[in-house]
Amino acid sequence: VETKEKGFKYQLDSIYQSGQALSISKHAEMRLQERNIHISSEDWQRIENKVHAAKEMGVKEPLVLLHNAALIVSAKNNTVITAMNRDEARSQIFTNIDGTIIIE
Repeated sequence: VETKEKGFKYQLDSIYQSGQALSISKHAEMRLQERNIHISSEDWQRIENKVHAAKEMGVKEPLVLLHNAALIVSAKNNTVITAMNRDEARSQIFTNIDGTIIIE
């Protein structure tokens, strides 16, 4: 049985192996683990592609909405800054973002 850390590390490794540059801050990594948020390798790839496209359009800090999570990403640094589950996100006011990416 794979531990959460190995599963999470596997996801990150698969992103890097596929040539993607998205990284996850320690804060976001803790949030993902604490909230038991699992994001597939396929979704990570979609996030990276959309963040890259948003960056080319001048977006610096997009909110990324997935079916199970909300992420704030620094497009400038290709880094996930924070993460929360969608239930938490419903009651939040997001500031300092300049774009939204929806991944269905």
